[in-house]
Amino acid sequence: MPDRWLSDTRSSYDADAPGYAEKVSGLLDGRPYLRASLTLFAELVRAAGGGPVADVGCGPGYVTRYLNDAGVDAFGIDLSPEMVTLARESYPGLRFEIGTMTDLDLEDGSVVGVLAFWSVIHVPDDAVPGVFEEFRRVLRPGGPLLVGFHVGDEIQHTSEGYTGRPINVDSYHRPPGRIAGWLRDAGFMIEAELVLQPDEEVPGAVVFARGPG
Repeated sequence: MPDRWLSDTRSSYDADAPGYAEKVSGLLDGRPYLRASLTLFAELVRAAGGGPVADVGCGPGYVTRYLNDAGVDAFGIDLSPEMVTLARESYPGLRFEIGTMTDLDLEDGSVVGVLAFWSVIHVPDDAVPGVFEEFRRVLRPGGPLLVGFHVGDEIQHTSEGYTGRPINVDSYHRPPGRIAGWLRDAGFMIEAELVLQPDEEVPGAVVFARGPG
């Protein structure tokens, strides 16, 4: 793991895993637009013929679980071993693996869908194109991709986790057009962009895209 941001992100989420898991517990219950986005993604996966779906940066696994409940054969990948441990404990019937989105341990064209749900927010600008190229590589031709992220144009540094432990992680807030541009450069076709809570201090967004082929 040669990049410092990767090791900092991993150690930060390892240190704060229980606090983060508690913070996002029940998050989807109060976010109907997020649930609708995931439900639509599940529908797109089924329309593409079904098959394995990679939830990249799955954290404690709650989105992986939601997709499986929606009838998708989703499995989770996360950089943090502690997060993967929590996910396996919380959802023992599902598959979770340790891995990095910069170098996915998956065969070319081996998944029908890829989801990155607020997980590319810690990836620096110069590394995002490579990550999106990895998504394209592992995705079956024409498969759907969903990317969720913070909207803005700034970098937020966090030095204290939800448990009060010291962490060292940057979060990148980006305009949807920038994410869409990187995806197009990686060969994806953009199908939809949705900005969530645009009047909040930090809006969110989801971009639906489809791989080439």
